[in-house]
Formats: sequence, structure tokens, C-alpha cells
Amino acid sequence: MASLVNDPGGKKRILFVGPDGVRKAIRLGKCDQKTALAVKLKVESILAAKLAGTPIPQDTAHWLGEIGPELYEKLAKVGLVPPRNNTTLAEFLDRWIHHKEAQGASKESLISWGLVIDELKRLFGNLPLKDIAPAHGEQYRQAMLDRGLRGSTVSKRLGHARGMLEDGVRWGEIPANPWKHVRHAKGDISERRAYVPASVIDRVIEYAPNVWWKLLLALSRYAGLRIPSEAFRLRWDGVNWERGTLTVPSQKTAGQGKPFRVIPIFPKLRPYLEAAWEAAEVGQEYVFPESFRRRAMGPRGWVGCNLRQGFFRILQRAGIEPWPRLFHSLRASLESDLAQSFPLATVAKWLGNTPSIALQHYVDPTDVAFQRAKEWVPPEIEPSEHAYGGAKSGALKAQNAAQQAEATESEEKKILTQSLMGVQVTPSFSSPFGVVQNCLVEIDPLEIGLGG
Repeated sequence: MASLVNDPGGKKRILFVGPDGVRKAIRLGKCDQKTALAVKLKVESILAAKLAGTPIPQDTAHWLGEIGPELYEKLAKVGLVPPRNNTTLAEFLDRWIHHKEAQGASKESLISWGLVIDELKRLFGNLPLKDIAPAHGEQYRQAMLDRGLRGSTVSKRLGHARGMLEDGVRWGEIPANPWKHVRHAKGDISERRAYVPASVIDRVIEYAPNVWWKLLLALSRYAGLRIPSEAFRLRWDGVNWERGTLTVPSQKTAGQGKPFRVIPIFPKLRPYLEAAWEAAEVGQEYVFPESFRRRAMGPRGWVGCNLRQGFFRILQRAGIEPWPRLFHSLRASLESDLAQSFPLATVAKWLGNTPSIALQHYVDPTDVAFQRAKEWVPPEIEPSEHAYGGAKSGALKAQNAAQQAEATESEEKKILTQSLMGVQVTPSFSSPFGVVQNCLVEIDPLEIGLGG
């Protein structure tokens, strides 16, 4: 990919063909063979990354941050790296977001990252990327706090900013991430979480203006869909009436190799889904009609759509006070309900998150669980096993029983062997006794037609 040429006087030169097909040279001047070969290997690493369209390897990025300005300038002159002193934070961020867009990042992610980029460009856009320091990260954190943003929002946006600068390290534009340790505590996430009972949302649905609003609310509370991104991507070919399943496209988890998930059509959801099917036009591809989907689009796509205002009007007609995070709380309420009856791992899979995220952001003890707890008593156990030393006596009982079983088994085997030898019969099995073990088998609720 690159070749090392020895020029007169002990000087060295590296020749290579750039991504544009032009033959180029890096004149190293007078240096030893070992140093020249090391530089040649790094040039090949940078060139391979450029040809493949991938970030520069971590060790090469670190090397670029450590080399002197003269050698770095020579690499920049042949287009292998950007000029070290001319790249501003704004230019780097523009390249970063374009790179993510080219990789096929979701529209929702691009909008979320764009908010952070706009803030960073407004605060530090004209600064050279190499001059960004930890103090700038603290300044950004304080600016968000001064605007009254919640701790969880500040923490999330700082995480986005750290990720952008980390890519700058991987691309060889800065030697280290200056904001690696700039963080903010999320605070109490549950302070804006509300449990919405099924009876409440049923009343709200009664006041919804049409079948599509009724379905949207039901999908949020009785299917746990993210609104609007997942609901408006639902297709009728993803509804399996016979098996009672619903295929949910998930743009949020598509980057993790999970572009969709399959959930049961729960009994509380089915009537609203059937009503929408009856109201759908012939040949309608998406569950929600295109006219409804277009009206729900805002200036920034579905992320900025005005569904909240419509929801507020429905709540007002129903005479119910709004709760924090209208749609998110409905999704969290379903997960809390399901967690009372199914393994959390199964529930998290249905709702498209992980058990740890579910416990942190979604699942809360419900009133039903508290009512059950009021009637809960410990199971009845023999008093001797709860007395002082009961564990020891129980262990002795188990040991004695095992020894007796072993002795009985050995005696039976001996008698059987003697009988077989007396008549010269060969046993059909290597052991005349079978051992059956109890095991727990996880049953997929979809296989037993849950919600069908």
C-alpha cells in the first residue's frame, strides 16, 4: 500500500497512492530505517481507514496526537489528516453529524444530536478543536443548569458531547477526550414518573375523538409502544390475528441489530386494533392512515409533532388532570403491570428495553402489589426447622436420607446382579434404575396464545 524509498544522504521518502488515485510522497528527511518503517506502517493504517471509510485505529490516533508539528504537517499536506491548527469545533461537529447521517442514523437520533451540536457551536464553535479543555465541558454543563434543564437531560446531553469528542480521538484529530470526566448526576428519575391505572386510561379513551386516537392511546397503555415513532411505523402485515402477535418496528434499537420486536396482542388492546382494521381503507399499508400520519408531522418530524396538545384536549373533556410525561407514563404503567405477572426479562423484551433500564426508568410497585402484600404471610414450615439450630438439624436429616437411599440402591443392585449372574442373562440397560430430575422450563407466552 505504501513503499519506503532511500534517497541519497540517508534521507527517506514514503510513496503511496491516495484515495483520489494520485501518487503522493512524504519526505521524511534524514532518519534511521527503524523510524522510517514505523512511520510507513502508520501511513498505511491511516490510508486503509480512509479507503474503507472507517475511523482511524486507536493506537494510530494516539500516535497522531503525540507526533511533532513538522511530521503532522507533512501528513496533512498530502491529505491523510486534517490540518491540526485550523479545525474548529464547529467544523468538526459538522463533519461528525454528516458522518452519522451517511451511516444511516435514525431521524430521531440526528435531531437529538443536533440539539447538542447547536448548543456547542453557539458556545465554543470558533475555538480550535485542539484547544477544547475540561473547563469548557464544565461551562457547558453549567449553561444547561442555568437554563433550568433537568439533571437527566443535562446528563444525557453531556453523554452525547463526550461521544462526539471520543470520535475525534478515534479519527486522530485530538490526542485524548478532554471531557472524559465531565459528568452530571441524573437525580431521581422517578420524580416525573406516574402510574396511570387502566380504569383512568379507559375513561380517557371514551372521550377520544376518533378510532385512530383511541388506538394511539391503547397502543401506548396496552402495548407499551413508543409514541409516535413506533406507533406510526406499524403496518397491517405485522398484525397476526391468528397467533395474536404484533410486530413492532423499532428505529431506536435498529442500530443494535434489533429493527423490530414481536409482542402479544393483549386482550385490552385487541378491540381497538380490530376497530381500526374495520375503519382502514382497502390496501392501506400502515395501521394509521397517511392523512393522520401527515397531520402528526411537525417541523422536526414526529419528534416535534403536536400530539401532546391533542392529548391535553382529550384529558380536559374527560375531566382528568394531566400527569407528567403523558405518553411515557402510559408505557411505564404497562411495564409495571406486566412485571407483576411475568419475568422481567420477558417483559423487557416485549417493550424493547433491558431489565436494568426497566427497573431504572419504568417499573414501579403498583397499588395492586401493595394490596396483595397486605394479605401476604410466610408459608407454613415445621417449627423444628425454624428453631435454633434448625438449619443444622435439617442438613443432618437430608444427609441421613441420602445415605439410606444410597445404601438401599447398592443392595438392590447387588441382588439384581446376583440374580442375573445365576441365570447368565445380560441386562438390557447399563443401569436398572432411571433418575428423573426436576427442571424449570421457560414457556414462551406466545406459544400458548397469550392474548390471542
